[in-house]
Amino acid sequence: MTNPPADWTLLRSLLAVAEAGSLSAAARELGLSQPTLGRHVHALEASLGQPLFTRASDGLQPTQATLSLLPHARAMREAAERLALAAAAQGAGLAGAVRISASRIVSHHLLPPIVARLRAAHPEIEIDLTASDTSDNLMFREADIAVRMYRPTEHEVAARHVTDLPLGLYGARSYLDRAGRPESIEALMQLAWVGFDRSDLILRTMASQGIKVDRSFFGTRCDDQVVYWNLVRAGCGLGGMQTRVGDADPLVERVAAFVDLPAMPIWLAVAEPLRANPRVRLVLDALAAGFRAPLDPAPAIG
Repeated sequence: MTNPPADWTLLRSLLAVAEAGSLSAAARELGLSQPTLGRHVHALEASLGQPLFTRASDGLQPTQATLSLLPHARAMREAAERLALAAAAQGAGLAGAVRISASRIVSHHLLPPIVARLRAAHPEIEIDLTASDTSDNLMFREADIAVRMYRPTEHEVAARHVTDLPLGLYGARSYLDRAGRPESIEALMQLAWVGFDRSDLILRTMASQGIKVDRSFFGTRCDDQVVYWNLVRAGCGLGGMQTRVGDADPLVERVAAFVDLPAMPIWLAVAEPLRANPRVRLVLDALAAGFRAPLDPAPAIG
């Protein structure tokens, strides 16, 4: 086997195809066209003098030659990301963009007033907000700052715990007028509930309170938390929500004060090299102050 060209563009494409399992999926991941990705793979195959993938029923399978290259390609990817982070950290001015990643509920209800105040004070800072319930990779610059509801544990990611947001149990006023307001655990368990579909988060939370139920206990289920909350607001049943959101919504009211739900922690995470960037540091401080201070949540989705 001849030595492959030390071209990061080609090796990045090879790595993406090997990890994604197909040209189309890798092209979406890299933001390239499928023909371009195919040309990159063919260029490497021509250089090596042998095929890098074989076709299988479930996609493209890497050959042994590809498997031997992948550790080196991953090392190059890590080095490239470190270089990009180091370069980004050198920006001395405040002008420019900062990408924030947060859950859909936090992005819709809590971040807008914080971002508005930040932009009013520092219009030279641009904010890109990614609303997603999946965790972006900070070392790959998928986001500059991530708002997370758990303590980040990634290597070389700095984390700051900024506050704990209380949770409450809510029902639509229209539903409670019809079904009654529970004054005991027994009455609470007779009401309809909205749960998650594939996630077991609510099941685990209820179990921690000594309430053992299974998925079938919930007559309506959805993993999308924005849709989940709107199902509660529409009267499909009871559901949990941050009190900042639920208490501000005129369509619902808090019930079952005798149930003590655990608070939801808010952590801010940033790749360690970016902490030195003045723009990122300013946005971090603004987010921390915003989550700690009382604020008017964004209007609920109608």
